[in-house]
Amino acid sequence: MHLFDEHWRNVTRRTFLRRSGLGFGAIALQSLLAGAVPAPGASSHAVRPPHFAPRAKRVIYLHMVGAPSQLDLFDHKPALAKHDGKPCPDEFIRGKRFAFLRGHPTIAASRYQFQRHGKSGAEISELLPNLARVADELAIVKSVHTDEFNHAPAQLFLHTGFGRLGRPSFGSWVTYGLGSENQDLPAYVVLLSGPLAGAGTSLWSTGFLPSVHQGVQFRSSGEPVLFLNNPDGHSAADRRRVLDTVQRLNQAQLADVGDPEIATRISQYEMAFRMQTSVPELMDIAREPKAVLEQYGAQPGKASFANNCLLARRLIERGVRMVQLYDADWDHHGDLAGRLPRKCQDVDQGMAALVRDLQQRGLLDDTLVIWGGEFGRTPMAQVDSGAGVATKPGRDHHKDAFTMWLAGGGVKAGQTFGSTDELGYHIAERPVHVHDLNATILHLLGLDHERLTYRYQGRDFRLTDVHGKVITGLLA
Repeated sequence: MHLFDEHWRNVTRRTFLRRSGLGFGAIALQSLLAGAVPAPGASSHAVRPPHFAPRAKRVIYLHMVGAPSQLDLFDHKPALAKHDGKPCPDEFIRGKRFAFLRGHPTIAASRYQFQRHGKSGAEISELLPNLARVADELAIVKSVHTDEFNHAPAQLFLHTGFGRLGRPSFGSWVTYGLGSENQDLPAYVVLLSGPLAGAGTSLWSTGFLPSVHQGVQFRSSGEPVLFLNNPDGHSAADRRRVLDTVQRLNQAQLADVGDPEIATRISQYEMAFRMQTSVPELMDIAREPKAVLEQYGAQPGKASFANNCLLARRLIERGVRMVQLYDADWDHHGDLAGRLPRKCQDVDQGMAALVRDLQQRGLLDDTLVIWGGEFGRTPMAQVDSGAGVATKPGRDHHKDAFTMWLAGGGVKAGQTFGSTDELGYHIAERPVHVHDLNATILHLLGLDHERLTYRYQGRDFRLTDVHGKVITGLLA
């Protein structure tokens, strides 16, 4: 008895409860499991059932950072030519806020030819000849509108449903709702071509959701994922020993305090170890047949949008739920005639090849592809840099009407949805607010945007805030 008494005299109350299997952390953890927090040793990315039968299982989101000019790519307005160089109607500027336009700007016609393509007769600019060949796979939405007219807030609004920092990204909501079909890769992957968008990494942030739903940036050249490789002089066995030790410490801490972020850390360390094998194989596009590389215009070892389109297909083939591609330099306030054709040449072949490749492999039916920017461009010319310096004409930001397109994943293909007035300034038919767009995308994934919520600081949050409706006309 003496030895027994001496032993328990030196054991703390917390240690006693933990060793007895009654640790408050374990109890707290169990109470959190309904909120998608994994039990110790369980997968943080386990597949979760949707609210109803989905039409799409995964998403590839192509975001053109800076906002392409819809009037020069998709929204053909012959009336602009009749009014080219004339002062814009007073109603266009009365009481309106613009990023850079001042005074009374003039109307600017598009200098590019449009033609109808496919059985759908979609009007597409000569700047996108490859995309025009897959016109019948697209639903071109010409009536999108947003609440924000500057880049970073509008990017956040599109991808998080809110124009300021702190909310979860679209991809985080999707993986929170559905989980992942691959335990060796992140559920949510981001690929960049060019510099970061104005809103930066907040566009794939997990916000207040569990951090396991954070987007992970991959790189198409150099080291695919930073800090994933073993340091020089250290083997995989060395990494395994360190990881096992760290995991034991994390498990003890998890049992002690029940913080769900510790469970995430355990899961992510293990995934990182597995990614040392899965990622190099994934990123090696040189393994693709020559014909596929030529179809995309991809070049192994080069950082490019074309490479990223091919990588997106390889990622979703391996069960990655959400892939976002960000392509920079679409902010054409000046020299639209010189810069827009170059940017279209950067993306046209790759994105068209992606749609066609998915279709040929039987993946387009349940993969949703989305293309667009954070807002559109004005039908009025901008002829200064915003600092009073004359430039070659460009177009300013326009939040009230712009174009996006969707393909696959249960979308009604071969249609043009919505329209704008004769000058492309106001929406004339079937408006689609950003919240409506997000509600529709979630619906295609089998998720009810009103039920996909997370309680934080005393209220239930969702991607669409308290707005949004499913646009049934976009559904097949």
